[in-house]
Amino acid sequence: MYSLYTLGWRIILLGNSAVILTDGSSRELDQGLIPLAGRPLISYAIDAVRSLVDEVIVVVSSEFQIEKFKILPNIRIVVNENNPLTPLAGALTGFKAVKGDLALLLSYNAPLLSSNVLALILDLCINRNAVIPRWPDGHIEPLHAAYKVKAATVAAEAAFNGGQTSLLSMVERLRGVRYISTLTLQQFDPKLTFFFNINTPSDLKTAERLLKKIQKHNFYQK
Repeated sequence: MYSLYTLGWRIILLGNSAVILTDGSSRELDQGLIPLAGRPLISYAIDAVRSLVDEVIVVVSSEFQIEKFKILPNIRIVVNENNPLTPLAGALTGFKAVKGDLALLLSYNAPLLSSNVLALILDLCINRNAVIPRWPDGHIEPLHAAYKVKAATVAAEAAFNGGQTSLLSMVERLRGVRYISTLTLQQFDPKLTFFFNINTPSDLKTAERLLKKIQKHNFYQK
């Protein structure tokens, strides 16, 4: 069993990074800037990593998007110039921009990320090339994971140059991967809302309801 009392001191020393991928499919409506409870959707992922990393890199798909995402403070914005514009291409762009040794790889549309869970994942990655959550059915979560930047860049580039588009093709090329069971993560996030992604208007409503519950719980825990 893991304890948060043992976490945190090592990950701070390394100057880690977070790479957050945006959708980038629409010039008219940037999904990451859709309001959720009065804030841009992507801001929740950014806030979740602030205390864990030295830099937050947001990967967008065009110079046009850079101007729109400049409303977000204290982030680096890089343009994914790889084609096709896939999560793998975005990850490769992000990893190449990273300055630190370790990087969290996340999606813009995950507003319920837990800093505690991310801290655990980062901490476990210090002696691995990646730490990736895995469900009991074998499904993995490469966009809720931590990576050794050098190894991940090599793997992502090999997969991309080989014509692959999926992050799974990057993971398959990595050695020294530690898979952490979602059952373990339930110690910190009993309902595993950590993995909740917003893809529809209905998801937005669900997320707003869950955020209110979390805020209410935190208020009474003070």
